[in-house]
Amino acid sequence: MGFSLLAGTRAPVRVWTDPYAIEPQAARQLRNIGALPWVQGVAVMPDVHFGKGATVGSVIAMRQAVSPAAVGVDIGCGMSAVRSSLTAADLPDDLAGLRRAIEDAIPVGFAKHDDPVDPRRIRGLEQRGWDDFWRGFGDLDRRVQQLEARARRQVGTLGGGNHFIEVCLEEGGTDPGRVWLMLHSGSRNIGKELAERHIAVARRLPHNADLPDRDLAVFLSGTPEMDAYRRDLWWAQEYARRNRAVMLAVLMNLMRDRFPQVGYDEPISCHHNYVAEEHYEGVDVLVTRKGAIRAGRGELGIIPGSMGTGSYIVRGGGNDWGYCSASHGAGRRMSRAQAKRTFSTADLAAQTAGVECRKDAGVVDEIPGAYKDITEVMAQQKDLVEVVAHIKQVVCVKG
Repeated sequence: MGFSLLAGTRAPVRVWTDPYAIEPQAARQLRNIGALPWVQGVAVMPDVHFGKGATVGSVIAMRQAVSPAAVGVDIGCGMSAVRSSLTAADLPDDLAGLRRAIEDAIPVGFAKHDDPVDPRRIRGLEQRGWDDFWRGFGDLDRRVQQLEARARRQVGTLGGGNHFIEVCLEEGGTDPGRVWLMLHSGSRNIGKELAERHIAVARRLPHNADLPDRDLAVFLSGTPEMDAYRRDLWWAQEYARRNRAVMLAVLMNLMRDRFPQVGYDEPISCHHNYVAEEHYEGVDVLVTRKGAIRAGRGELGIIPGSMGTGSYIVRGGGNDWGYCSASHGAGRRMSRAQAKRTFSTADLAAQTAGVECRKDAGVVDEIPGAYKDITEVMAQQKDLVEVVAHIKQVVCVKG
């Protein structure tokens, strides 16, 4: 569909949805971001909605600056997926046992491992860099040093909220019925703790005194505050990547135990809440993807729907106007509180029919009806990505 421009901004704010359909709070956030003197431009994805710190579904390119609250507290949150050789015919008719096995193998919600994960004991997990990675903990903000034991025990854990693990079936295409494994998680408590400490520091800096929104406080390149944030940010993003890698390896091995014949393609992994150094329009920028994936030309990515709708494996189109990005999912159309007021457990059961998952009051806020229509979201970003596969969950594990 291409993009349109949001009116009333200093920097260009390019929108891949109907600008008039954006909720007023989110539009105000986007205009505030577009007014910042450090912003080169903003790309707004079709899953856009109001968020804490900055608009979810926005890609913010800044010159020599980054806003820690725009990145948010779940640093490095993202997706991993892998296609298997199994087909629907290989799965049992009753999937409850498979769901329980996943929940037993991977801690969810606030749970953590009793002992830290030993990467050497997990078949198929990349072994490189673990010792150097953990040595880096000692260089992080001194105020989180007491959290190392907890951070180690939370590697390989899912968390709660909108995080999930799914077993999916490929629909349509050349090989329908192929089984995929997919999961969504981030940097757990340590990412949150690091983010909150840096957000508080940024708000107190003099150059942020007159901003239209205190949540848009920035660090500037060449300052000790920026150096400290970037050090902790890069580490937390790597923690999130390794956390997902551990869970995916555990999940793949669990399936091997049940289906010895299984084989796997190369896994796909992508952050959708992070910062990267990139170059556009002749300018080096720090790109914050707040609920967006990188979609460089030919790069594979994952765009999930909700716990009762399909998801998409995509290939990036390398659209520079969109800062080589695409949406990170369907995007919420109502808040969690509103979803709880609007829907019942009966609604949840109806909307997740055919999916082996929780259907209790604790996950009503994640009901498919609380999210935008993923098919419409995909239709609005055809110039950002192409669809490689459409997959639909048959098992969904929530925190």
